[in-house]
Amino acid sequence: MAPSAQRRSSYSKRAQLSQFTGYILAGTGAFVGAVLLGLSLWHPTLFSSLRGTATDSTLPATKTVAEARTESRGLIASIKGYLRAGSQNAALKQEVELARIRLKEADAVKQENKRLKALLAITESDLKPVAVTRLVGSTASSARRFAYIGAGRREGVAVGMSVISPRGVVGRVLEVGANSARVLLLTDSESVLPVRRAKDEIVAFAEGRGDGLLRIKLINLGINPLKPGDVFVTSGAGGYYHPGTAVAIVTETTSDGGLARIVSDPAAADFVAVLPIFQPEAVVTAETPIEEAVAD
Repeated sequence: MAPSAQRRSSYSKRAQLSQFTGYILAGTGAFVGAVLLGLSLWHPTLFSSLRGTATDSTLPATKTVAEARTESRGLIASIKGYLRAGSQNAALKQEVELARIRLKEADAVKQENKRLKALLAITESDLKPVAVTRLVGSTASSARRFAYIGAGRREGVAVGMSVISPRGVVGRVLEVGANSARVLLLTDSESVLPVRRAKDEIVAFAEGRGDGLLRIKLINLGINPLKPGDVFVTSGAGGYYHPGTAVAIVTETTSDGGLARIVSDPAAADFVAVLPIFQPEAVVTAETPIEEAVAD
């Protein structure tokens, strides 16, 4: 019978010697470790120089690893930032657009407050308006020019009362409802308003043309004294309008007067004041021609 390929160590001196040597080395290592542990506990700073030398020897490698780790983190952060840039830019653009809208709204509120303060100055004067209300609409494309205000019979508004904005005359009340009224604008073809030049006593009629302009028709014909830029105000004749309120500015002269643009554009007027009739007893009736009333 053939001998077994694996034999016990007790039958081999080499195997016994290597096993014994392993035991010796293990015991020696344990003894040395115990001695070093005891020395470190008894004198902690005894091996500080050795630890410093070991640390110095491994410093280049650990520094390189730390730099690589930091750079890798920065690269990852850059990639994440790049991937998020699109959504962040979209959000920022939306915020900027909303901020612009809010600024425009603030500007609109500022302008509205300015106009309201101007109307408040009118209410604080000796001439007390019947109502201060919003101009809710106006016609701009038809031959007739009307506007509508948010005050009517309940607020004391009556037919014939003048309607003015902070800039000047808008028109006069033509029809009155319970809570609203229709206003005949100065630019209407049926509107005729006695006026005078602001710097002197040259009197005229401001007639609406239905196209946004007024025709300034002088009462005394002769040499035309008007010049572009002349300002005309209400004269008080006819009894409807209080004198001295701005009406129009001459833009072009004609043989009998000139053409003028209105000072108070209804399209740009948000709030208006309704004033009482200046002289109710002198108001032109349907049977009295306006030229005769002015002459009186």
